[in-house]
Amino acid sequence: MTAPIVELIGDTPLIRLKAASDATGCEIFGKAEFLNPGGSVKDRTALGLICAAEADGSLTPGGVIVEGTAGNTGIGLALVAGALGYKALIVMPRGQSAGKREALIAAGAQIIEVDPAPYSSEHHFVHASRRIADSLPNAVWANQFDNPANKAFHAATTGREILEQTDGQVDGFICAAGTGGSLAGIASALRAAKPAVKIGLADPAGGALYSWFTQGELKSQGGSITEGIGVGRITGQLEGLEVDHAYRIEDADFLPILFDLIQTEGLSLGGSAGVNIAGAISLAKDLGPGKTIVTLLCDSGARYAGKLFNPEFLRARGLPVPPWTEPDAAAGLSA
Repeated sequence: MTAPIVELIGDTPLIRLKAASDATGCEIFGKAEFLNPGGSVKDRTALGLICAAEADGSLTPGGVIVEGTAGNTGIGLALVAGALGYKALIVMPRGQSAGKREALIAAGAQIIEVDPAPYSSEHHFVHASRRIADSLPNAVWANQFDNPANKAFHAATTGREILEQTDGQVDGFICAAGTGGSLAGIASALRAAKPAVKIGLADPAGGALYSWFTQGELKSQGGSITEGIGVGRITGQLEGLEVDHAYRIEDADFLPILFDLIQTEGLSLGGSAGVNIAGAISLAKDLGPGKTIVTLLCDSGARYAGKLFNPEFLRARGLPVPPWTEPDAAAGLSA
């Protein structure tokens, strides 16, 4: 039996993360969102946004979906749009990974690149995408950062799945925030079923949410090689969200976790997953042994090979490099 591509979005399995679990005495699971058809958790966001636009009548047959995105949401929108008879136009800031740009093109998206700019500038890619959507006939602006359909879809699908897969015995959930839709939507679903569940934020260096949830002010510190996470404002998805634990995750802390996962657990994951797992380990240590903690494995490492697994790129920034790329790594195989 065959299924439309949209029916393959979601219902991703939980993978027990052995090293993280063994190190903390907790059961730490990663939801394998990289198994979605477009390769990331953002397939869910895309489907939720498009379904909502169809339901309210703003998206009509043959229409164009316009969005400002750093990559993965655009890939999801392009695939879902193609499956349902629409077109996708993606506005993205220059400087994103080549893998993401190539994946967008491969998914059938039309791309407009703009120079990076702060959100306060009218030239920010999100504002540019809104203006472009307004200028085109039969076009809708997806507005993933502030459209409530994003959070609602994660509550109805991702959050529900986590509850089912853990038999309701989840003690903590944590992830980073890009739009905040995953974090807020899942938190809403879990808290409705289990009010005692602890919700955590894992924020990369350069993000402003760690200081918001710990000090009440939006303040960024440092920078990160991750993409698509580390938001600098309170988006519509994040309004009203309460977080029990917040952690700032440095690149030097999550990279060894990613490298170890490849070598010992056969998982090649993107930087956001590394941040999430580092956050899950911190949350597990704070909650204590015996707890069940879930996080998101947002996408695979292949789209970031030029950064995450490029020894020259990493050394230039004083960051750890994959052990198997060291000059003497091959010599050890013949010992």
